[in-house]
Amino acid sequence: MITAGIDVGSVSTKVVFLQEDEIYYLVRPTGWSPREAGLNTYQELLQQTGIGDSEVAYRVGTGYGRISLGFIDKAVTEIHCHARGANYLVSGGGLVIDIGGQDSKAILMNDQGKVLDFAMNDKCAAGTGRFLQVMAAALGVDVSQLAELAKDRQPLEINSMCTVFAESEVISLLAKGADKQDIIAGIHRSVARRVWGMASRFGPAKQILFTGGVAKNQDVRNRLAIEAGAPVVAPELGQLAGALGAALHARDVAKKDFV
Repeated sequence: MITAGIDVGSVSTKVVFLQEDEIYYLVRPTGWSPREAGLNTYQELLQQTGIGDSEVAYRVGTGYGRISLGFIDKAVTEIHCHARGANYLVSGGGLVIDIGGQDSKAILMNDQGKVLDFAMNDKCAAGTGRFLQVMAAALGVDVSQLAELAKDRQPLEINSMCTVFAESEVISLLAKGADKQDIIAGIHRSVARRVWGMASRFGPAKQILFTGGVAKNQDVRNRLAIEAGAPVVAPELGQLAGALGAALHARDVAKKDFV
């Protein structure tokens, strides 16, 4: 049985095919049309794997663009899907911190990956991938360079978490001759503080899982662990947590229908 999970985020679209314990996936930029991004990425993965559309038993969409996907069988909230996918990657429950392109989420789940509570920042770019993109542009570097540039650096204080004001603050620090790498370290610390301020309301967790595109940034991960005062685990396929959770939900539904 093959099921599909399609996670259309604001920055990237992730598609996962699940066949038993085999995971096939593809990540592409979302661009201006969530509907086209979801369909095109799904069709491209079909071509890459040689799987026919008729072989896919069930398709679940998630993410902010899920309502625009006309080819899916069901839409499921990203909170549920991210928790389910994260728990599949690292079992045992705990606290999921997901930092995506335009929002950040903290999800408390039980040992089975069921959501117990959650908090979400989706009204402001602060503490998101978009915030890091704006800061990288102000510093004249690519966002993919941030982690290496900030490694083992002494973070400067970034007082504002508003994207517009923080950008002005960064430009001002550069004008005063501040070291660019120390500024980046300060930006990472401010993101970690902002996100942990949201997540800490759930109290101590048995483990902290870091997912989403920003989880690839080792320096943000390290500074999040400092703020949390506990180890932070970033699964290798953490960016796929939402799409993977959607594919798992699709498998549950498909099995019921099959029976």
